[in-house]
Amino acid sequence: MGEKIITRFAPSPTGNLNIGGVRAGIFAYLFARHSKGEFIVRIEDTDRLRSTKEYEENILEALAWLGLEYDRLFRQSEHAARHEELLRKLVAEGKAYVSQENTEATPSKAKESPQKGGKGRGEVIRFKNPNKTISFDDVVHGSISFETAELKDFVIAKSFTEPVFHFAVVADDWDEGVTHVVRGEDHISNTPRQILIGEALGAPRPVYAHLPLILGPDRAKLSKRKGARALTEYREAGYLPEAILNFDALLGWHPRGEEEILTKEQLIELFTLERVQKSPAIFDEGKLLWFNREHIKRLSDEEFARRLEQFSSTSVNPALVPLLKERVQTLRDASETLQSGELSFLKEAAVYDKELLLKGAKAEGPDVQKNLSRVAEMLGEIGVGDFTAEKVTEVVFPYATKVGRARVLWPMRVALCGTERSPDPFTLAGLLGKEKTLERLGKAINMLQ
Repeated sequence: MGEKIITRFAPSPTGNLNIGGVRAGIFAYLFARHSKGEFIVRIEDTDRLRSTKEYEENILEALAWLGLEYDRLFRQSEHAARHEELLRKLVAEGKAYVSQENTEATPSKAKESPQKGGKGRGEVIRFKNPNKTISFDDVVHGSISFETAELKDFVIAKSFTEPVFHFAVVADDWDEGVTHVVRGEDHISNTPRQILIGEALGAPRPVYAHLPLILGPDRAKLSKRKGARALTEYREAGYLPEAILNFDALLGWHPRGEEEILTKEQLIELFTLERVQKSPAIFDEGKLLWFNREHIKRLSDEEFARRLEQFSSTSVNPALVPLLKERVQTLRDASETLQSGELSFLKEAAVYDKELLLKGAKAEGPDVQKNLSRVAEMLGEIGVGDFTAEKVTEVVFPYATKVGRARVLWPMRVALCGTERSPDPFTLAGLLGKEKTLERLGKAINMLQ
């Protein structure tokens, strides 16, 4: 039996989790579940100035909303004693050393540089670089090599109690048994440092899979500062979590075949790292909206009503659910449609405007009256139990095609709802039922006399 696959998602609680940032977590989750392995979440909260409990809660709530259940949860700050132990071990073995230096002269990279006024001011711990070639096989990008001499003796800690990013992640991945590191392409340049640290510690090297960049429509990199909205914004806008999951999973990966609308279970079954593409993925907000609409259509009527009530505390007439599912793109759309009164004609008698009845028909009153009378006759022959939108279409549409669709369908629709905008007349008739449909057609016919 092969090695158990263990992946991790390691967000920093320095901001809300956004739709681009969560993709690495989605890919790591899908790969772990596909492989019958473990998915770990590690909150990298060692940035004491910017990390907050509020952001951590946002991250965990977003993962729960998306259905990305984890097997183990860690916080990097809880490993402080272990980090110090390993740092002292490297120094004792001569693989790292304490460097007394001017803080102004220290490399300026945010993840490496010591902070003025912090603990151990003017003193950092540097890794003793063996100056060799590091090569690794990336699942996505293939073989990659680096000459580490250009890295010089890089900083691995600001003090024995303040490891920098590169050191802490290697130590944690080792201790947590991570076998596969699935993360963004922008971390490729970090990999040689982390491999060197891992070798010095005696840690097994994980398999690396660096995901392609996500670009906006302008081909600029998507980031929390540019274009990547927080997941909470999408949730509040009425997007479904399964639509976000489906859309994000296809940002840089695609299964064999043409099908795009996939459930979480289907994604888990189909996902492999080998089908992750090298080229950048394009984030298209319009495509995301399309995914959401398609997932709404696939909800059962009962589930749609439940989600809508959960989203906006709005209860919905079961008869309206099929109509709403076909018309809306988000749960917010559905809530606003109900609140606008656009569908109130189902409960209230239509108020007729003679000019509106004739407007779209492009015909005189007597002709419209004649056509509505004929429609009423045909509908009267349908049994109450058979009075569905499909049956009404079957009976009325051939006549409308023969006489002129606008001359029949426009006044029929207005007669049933009394408004300029509404669903098609066949759907309306099916929703209203035979009795109300004939009653409203009769009122319109009488108005035209």
